[in-house]
Amino acid sequence: MIEGKTIMRSFIPYALVPCLSIFGPVQADAGEFDGSSPLLCALNEAMECSPGALCQRILPSEVGAPDFFLIDVAAKSVQGLGGRGRASAIRGVTMIDEKLMLQGAEDGLEGVRDGLGWSAAITQDSGRFVLSASGEGVAFVVFGACAALVNLQVLPD
Repeated sequence: MIEGKTIMRSFIPYALVPCLSIFGPVQADAGEFDGSSPLLCALNEAMECSPGALCQRILPSEVGAPDFFLIDVAAKSVQGLGGRGRASAIRGVTMIDEKLMLQGAEDGLEGVRDGLGWSAAITQDSGRFVLSASGEGVAFVVFGACAALVNLQVLPD
């Protein structure tokens, strides 16, 4: 197995893919990507890069990433929908050039040198985003899109 994919497999579950309840009806407000509402985001494609090699296109599912995840700037968390994993804390929030910039860092698995720093830029008028994550000898660039959620409702069990 490629070392970078091993690191990404440990990063995604611990940083971006925790279990959540199934959500009920939600409404998207196309222009509200300023962090004032939770954002439902989907990963589309990813690139894996390592020193001395060309970047390789991978599907997010190849490294255990969820189809959808929730960004809640007010709670400073990123949480995957479905699958397994934990929340990733948002450690920095900035608005620059009509883009919501989010940053964080994750240790990954205990006892493994798989820690990564990540940064996401969400374009305010379209909701499209680019997420980059880098660690020791590996970097990932992930592309996707978000929808702002209004009146989020959780279905009872």
